[in-house]
Amino acid sequence: MGWWRGRWDRRSHGHRGALLAAGTVLVAGLSVMAATAWALHRQDEASADRIMDQRTSLAQNAVTAQTRRYVDLLRAVAAGLGEASELDSRTFQDGTAPLSGSGLPGAVSVAYVAPVLTADVADAQARWQRLSAGPLTLDPVAGAPEHLFTIFSRTLDGGAAPMLGLDVARAAEPSAALTEARRTGRTTISDAYVLLRDHHLPEAQRQRSFVFATPVNRGGAFAGWLVMGMRGQDFLGEVLAVSGQEQLGGSLTATDGSGMPTTVAVLRAPGHPDLRRESTVEVADRRWTLTTTADSSRLPGGHSALPLTTGVAGSAIVALLAGLVYVLSTGRARAEHRVVAATAELRQAEREARRQSGLLAAVMNSIGDGVGVVDEHGEFLLHNRAARTLLGVQEDIAGLEGWQEHYGIFRPDGTPFPSEQLPLARALAGESSDGVEMVIRNPGRPDGVLICVDGRPLEPSAGQRGAVAVFRDITELRRYESDLAAFAGVVAHDLKSPLAIVSGHCEAADEILAEILAAPPGGDEGTWRPAAEEARETLGQAVGGVQRMGALIDDLLAYTTARDAPLRLRAVDLGALVAEVVADRTSRGAVGGGTAPRIFVGELPEVIADAGMLRRVLENLIGNSVKYVREGSTPHVDVTASTDPVGWAHIQVADRGIGIPDADKPHVFDSFHRAHEGTGYAGTGLGLAICRRIVERHGGTVAVGDNPGGGTRIQFTLPLATALSGPVTSPHRSGERIGS
Repeated sequence: MGWWRGRWDRRSHGHRGALLAAGTVLVAGLSVMAATAWALHRQDEASADRIMDQRTSLAQNAVTAQTRRYVDLLRAVAAGLGEASELDSRTFQDGTAPLSGSGLPGAVSVAYVAPVLTADVADAQARWQRLSAGPLTLDPVAGAPEHLFTIFSRTLDGGAAPMLGLDVARAAEPSAALTEARRTGRTTISDAYVLLRDHHLPEAQRQRSFVFATPVNRGGAFAGWLVMGMRGQDFLGEVLAVSGQEQLGGSLTATDGSGMPTTVAVLRAPGHPDLRRESTVEVADRRWTLTTTADSSRLPGGHSALPLTTGVAGSAIVALLAGLVYVLSTGRARAEHRVVAATAELRQAEREARRQSGLLAAVMNSIGDGVGVVDEHGEFLLHNRAARTLLGVQEDIAGLEGWQEHYGIFRPDGTPFPSEQLPLARALAGESSDGVEMVIRNPGRPDGVLICVDGRPLEPSAGQRGAVAVFRDITELRRYESDLAAFAGVVAHDLKSPLAIVSGHCEAADEILAEILAAPPGGDEGTWRPAAEEARETLGQAVGGVQRMGALIDDLLAYTTARDAPLRLRAVDLGALVAEVVADRTSRGAVGGGTAPRIFVGELPEVIADAGMLRRVLENLIGNSVKYVREGSTPHVDVTASTDPVGWAHIQVADRGIGIPDADKPHVFDSFHRAHEGTGYAGTGLGLAICRRIVERHGGTVAVGDNPGGGTRIQFTLPLATALSGPVTSPHRSGERIGS
């Protein structure tokens, strides 16, 4: 009983300690999170103030720049009008035309105003009527000693033009600005007022506006004013929309001649403005006050959810951490139990891994094909028992540079196999290869063994970059095929001899019948002549059959030779060889009585090849291009070539014939496959198969595609003569389709 009570006391004490630790972590963490959130909030406020100052500065600079544009443009236009030989309506319109496209914010219209004394109104009426483009009636204000008449005008906001002949002296504000401009000779701005042209608008649509006035001097003497009106609300709205990016509001206050402030325009900021700034702008001879307002939450970077997010997320993390402290403080026993369970699972997994490893090793050593795996550095990770038996070498070496000499790897023709072209080396470079034949000859294999090798890059799921090769002994298979080829050659020879005899007898019989038919008529000609002609036709069919049989035997022999005959490699002038083939083809005349083929031969490089076998490839490809054309069409053949930086020549034979259907393209290089079988074109189906065998024996590739001009394009690759002393890399795999 005492033991149980002691254990209970220890558990209670541990529980209280865990609660105390968790509570301490919770209080401390929440305090830190609150302080952090408050600091981030203050940082947002400082950022909003900084952005507000920047936007206000931009708005102030924009107001200053735009009002200066008003002044500068007015001065420039006034100077131009003063220099004109005669100031009439056309001169005014031409001189003020640039103002229409200047984009002045709030600009309403520009007008030329002329001063006229009361006594001179009639004369001025006649003079300006003569210089105006339309009717002009001066409307003086009664009782004024001098009148300020609007003579010419141009609208700038698309609205109605100001009324000509209007006496500006009706309004005190523009009249005072014009008087001050004449007195000082500088541009002046009026006090804020409602433009005379806006008096007809409803009260809610009337804006407080200004006029800019610049004196116009002609011949060194004052002649009048160039006056431009500006609506304050429109001006402020356009300036703040651009400089404040539609996030600022504010107001524009102008000080009149008596020093009293007048609110000209008010623009409400979006949201709930909580920031406010004031700045002063000097405009001509007046001073304006620009007040800007903004909602800090709408300014970019001025408000973020980071403080709240930090507080909430931090509090959640602190609560989680406090819970974790509590769990860790009370979870020692649970942790010990989990450690024991995890250890048992780990031991079970280790036993299973060993079993799988043993099974894999047993499988690898049981299969008859050799398997070799190397890492990215060319160091062997695996060679199964069959591989070591086939190679005749028990010790491996690292690095592909020494593989050829160490294992005794040769090409089937007896030349050393370049290390960089080995299937494993190509697989390390990311290129798969199939059916690569090589001879292994070393002290362990003195008689040599012919093997066939497939290479693949190692799958990424293996967790390591590398390559795998599978190879099998094909010595007996090739010996059997060689015997079969020799037998085929003997049989072909024995078959061609009786075929030649049959063909000779048929031709002799045909000549006899031809002589009989050519003799003078005699006897019962109506009886024997049809029989003789039918006999000649039958003999012709027999000769054609003999020729087709001979062509099939020739193709079978060529097919066998293309694979088994030794290669006699040397530098071959490809251009000269193609010229011989083309000349031979041309000397035979047109196919089937059609027009002679047109064959273009481009500049061709020198390659390394067996000249006889390469001639067979060119004869087959050019022959197909000439043969497979539409009836009545002229065969067009282009033979061109290009080279690549790694030492390969890419030869292309393109035609404009009937083409190859897409469904047949993957199979055209197979033996006895005919893409146009049953269409009246003769052939055995071995020509392209022979081409592929010859090209692949030279280490190259062959592919088929569509010719952009219509027809077919065959491309094959051969090593360049300049690459004879150095390694070359196969550009792509055989049989794949090339793009148009």
